[in-house]
Order: sequence, then structure tokens, then C-alpha cells
Amino acid sequence: MNNFFLYARKSTDVEDKQVLSIEAQITELRAFAKQNNLAIIEELTEKQSAKIPGRPVFGEMIKRLENGEADGILAWHPDRLARNSVDGGKIIYLIDCGRIAALKFPQFWFEPTPQGKFMLNIAFGQSKYYVDSLSENTKRGLRQKVRRGEYPSVAPIGYINDVRTKSIVVDKKKAKVIREAFEYYATGNARLEDVSNFLAQRGILSRGGKRIHKTRATFILSNPFYTGLFRYAGELHEGKHEPIITKKPFDTAQEILRQRGKPRHKQKNQPQAFCGLISYSKSFFACGLGGKTFTNGKTR
Repeated sequence: MNNFFLYARKSTDVEDKQVLSIEAQITELRAFAKQNNLAIIEELTEKQSAKIPGRPVFGEMIKRLENGEADGILAWHPDRLARNSVDGGKIIYLIDCGRIAALKFPQFWFEPTPQGKFMLNIAFGQSKYYVDSLSENTKRGLRQKVRRGEYPSVAPIGYINDVRTKSIVVDKKKAKVIREAFEYYATGNARLEDVSNFLAQRGILSRGGKRIHKTRATFILSNPFYTGLFRYAGELHEGKHEPIITKKPFDTAQEILRQRGKPRHKQKNQPQAFCGLISYSKSFFACGLGGKTFTNGKTR
């Protein structure tokens, strides 16, 4: 009688939204194992995408199969095991080597025969094709949103992602503070630390509830989103969202950031500490004063 690892996987990726939860998979797999008299030596669960190699639980299971701890795997469907060519190829290779004697799926037939391996390979290929196609369709959809002027990401501070209208709207309270922060920095009398304090005093903090770091303050002050534009894929696009500052304070803030970001080089002829002492010492000995013998027999 073969011993099996029960493996259930679920991720938060789009392609897994219609897949049974881990709890539901385990319930179905236990019933399938009981119905078919399969011996389960351990239940393994993982919450991670299978689009790329590197799942820790799956990797450890493969090692244990190579060490002979079990004869096969019980899973809901082949796409629970692999959605990439590396993991799928590894499983088929272990079947070829005899390290995996059986794979059982309630939703898929498999036997370790040439025909069975061929069908399994097709199932893995279909899973990868589905993920690749979905990824391409998602990217195409994002590009279309960008063409319409819709920012395809989380709104920055001062705005809110409106889930009802699927748009980005102004957060009137925080937008006012962001506008004042730009005007404050544009005076040229404020440092980035001052801007961080300015925001903190008005209730704008980091996610951890701490004062915003000056690096984050730089990101805010250099974000063109506040002027009605946005960056995507390295390019600047015109957005449909409402700007909260005019171009003048934004451009002034950029100029101040550039000027203060330039490295300060010292002048070539600027006097330095201990400058000339080495040359003076060399001249001292060159004149014959160094190494002079005194009456006590010592030299200086």
C-alpha cells in the first residue's frame, strides 16, 4: 500500500480566486483518500503562488519524497503542485526515476505510464499557459487604464481609492496639509526634517504611527501626482484625478531638492588642517638642522 503526502495550496493571486480554500481542499482530499483506501502520512499546506519556483513547503516535500519518506502525493489538481515549468518538470523527473510512484487527484486521472505522464505534462503546461495569459491580460488592462488617465495603483497621501467608483478622489483634510507642506518647503527656509515634523504635527504619520522619514518626505515632494500627472513604467502620464497643488510650488520644490542634493566640493586651494607641516619638516632636515649632535651625546 502506497503512502501519500496530502498537499493543499492556495494563494492570493487572481488565478486562485475560484479555487477551493485550503480547508475545503483538505476536507475533499480526506474524503477521497478514505474512499480509495489511501494512506496519508502527513498533511502539508502552503499559502503561496506556484507561478515561480521556491515554495518552501513544496520544496521540503520533494526532498522527503527523494528520501523515500512517502510514495506519492495527493492533491486537488495538478495546478496545486505546479504552475511553472521547473516544478512541473521536477515532478515528472521523479516519476521517471521511480521516486514518485503515484499521484492522486480527485479532479484529474493519472497513472505512471507514458500516456499518464504525457497527460500530466499537458496539465502542467495548461496551468502555466493560463497564468501567463492571465498576466498578459492583466498588464494589457493596466495599460488601457493608464491610457484613460487612471492611476493603476494605491493613491498617495492626500487621495483615497474609492472602491465604489473605482477611481481616485481627493482626501480634503489631508490634501490641505500636503498643499501647505509644498508651500512651506517652497519658501526655501525648511529642511526635509522640518517637513516631516510639519506633517506629523498635522496628523500625517507613517503606517507605524511614527514621524515620516525624510526619504519619504522627499518622495512626497517629488511626486507629480499632486499636480495631476503620474508616473507609470518610467513614463509621465496625464491623470484624470483632481490636482491639489499648482505647478509653481511643485517646480520650486523640485529646484530646491536638486540644489540641496548636489554634492559640495571643497575648493582646491582651501587651507586644510596641518597643511604644510610635512614640507616644513623636510626642509628642516634638509638644512642640516636635523640629526645635530649635542654635548650630551644625544642627537635630535
